[in-house]
Amino acid sequence: MQLKVVHTTGFAYEGGAAASYNEARLTPQTHAGQIVVHARLDVHPAPWTWSYRDYWGTQVTAFEVLDPHDTLTVSATSTVHTEPHGTAAPRLSWDELRSPAVADRFTEFLGIDDRVAAPADLAEMYTEIAAHCADPDKAARSICSLIHDEVDYVVGSTDVSGRAADSWARQAGVCQDMAHLVIGGLRQVGIPARYVSGYLHPGKDPAVGETVSGESHAWVEWWDGGWHGFDPTNDTAQNERHVVVAVGRDYADVRPLSGIFTGAGASSMFVDVQVTRLA
Repeated sequence: MQLKVVHTTGFAYEGGAAASYNEARLTPQTHAGQIVVHARLDVHPAPWTWSYRDYWGTQVTAFEVLDPHDTLTVSATSTVHTEPHGTAAPRLSWDELRSPAVADRFTEFLGIDDRVAAPADLAEMYTEIAAHCADPDKAARSICSLIHDEVDYVVGSTDVSGRAADSWARQAGVCQDMAHLVIGGLRQVGIPARYVSGYLHPGKDPAVGETVSGESHAWVEWWDGGWHGFDPTNDTAQNERHVVVAVGRDYADVRPLSGIFTGAGASSMFVDVQVTRLA
């Protein structure tokens, strides 16, 4: 598929902002299965900008608006060619995956902090799944299915600062929470896992030329000889409807837009994402 994504974020500053300093992770990546045909980031008022790749390989645009302003609008437009994700990557056994060499290489994707840690009852389920699965791939898919089946997708049930354990206690969350729950489970049983942010065309068979409302999306990748993407929110493997923007240990590493401003009042924000299948 060829997908066009327009992601617009707007801020209104109560009392005005004297200056603002921001980082945007809104530019998709070119890699196996995905080619960025075109990408542009527009900011108003016009800022000073600087682009770089962060530690995880994500394209970052840092920008500063140093003139007083009442509003800030950031619009990222990208056209991406995507292909179905195959299964050519090798699969490892439990013994191979749990070798010291793998643990050393992927130590950053095996750490379990408070954001992704499972409560005791869920941790027991993860351990039982791993014990009954012949290989890491089957365990990873079973953990994804468990979270998909047990956690309801409820918009507004959590916020971006929430923990996986809180979402499990409510049995509700959004894609970010489901990704964190799965990542905690995969790491607990020794499977390196990372958080992926991007976009998903919501239609299972998108019509060419039709623009639909979308939103930022999150899913996971695990490593057992190669990286394998899976979307626990929809209980499906990553496919040509997914557009990868950023990867990291958890949401904190991939926030689409973050920053600070100087001013006397609070700020409000709106987000609009439009997705069009071009071919």
